[in-house]
Amino acid sequence: MILDETSDLRFIAKPPGLPVFPPHGDPSGDCVLRRYLATVGALPAFPAGFEGGIAHRLDNLTSGFLVVAKTPEALARVRAAWRQLRKLYRFRSAGQLDGPVTVEAPIAHHPRRADRVVVRHGGRQSHRGRWLPAWTRIVPLGGDWFEAEIRTGVMHQVRAHAAFAGVPLRGDGLYGGGEGIPTLVHVAITGPGCSFRLPDPPGPR
Repeated sequence: MILDETSDLRFIAKPPGLPVFPPHGDPSGDCVLRRYLATVGALPAFPAGFEGGIAHRLDNLTSGFLVVAKTPEALARVRAAWRQLRKLYRFRSAGQLDGPVTVEAPIAHHPRRADRVVVRHGGRQSHRGRWLPAWTRIVPLGGDWFEAEIRTGVMHQVRAHAAFAGVPLRGDGLYGGGEGIPTLVHVAITGPGCSFRLPDPPGPR
């Protein structure tokens, strides 16, 4: 489960379909946190929402890796630098782009559905809660593969912004990608004091 580590951070594997934290409806259910604790044993106390030192969340369908702090001090450092870190994801889409595009449209919760978000496209638009800043750069890699860099971390950000740009994740029926099982992989993170890349990322080399 542990892919690599430094003196104060670990990078742990997350398979697709597994939630990071216990499901709301089943506090004893399987999740990344439960498997991680079974691997490393006792840990210091961390703030609520960052149990086990897990520094961020990934959607259930997303695979790849998570950044995990070994101490509360390391967690605070990573979170303070989070917007300076480049987070890279890869996905497949049946759509096409002529070249890289940057999407900076804010994202908010859907007005009626808790399982999806909406991207602001101007004018009066139904939504729930406040609009959250979101920045995504999408680069075609060849074939049906794309890489997305995010500087923020909003729910379903890559999925929603990719659909907004005309390249919904293949199989992501929630955002117009058709039937199937979407592929979305967290492949790299780079920046001050935090750097890791999957040793064998999917897609073109």
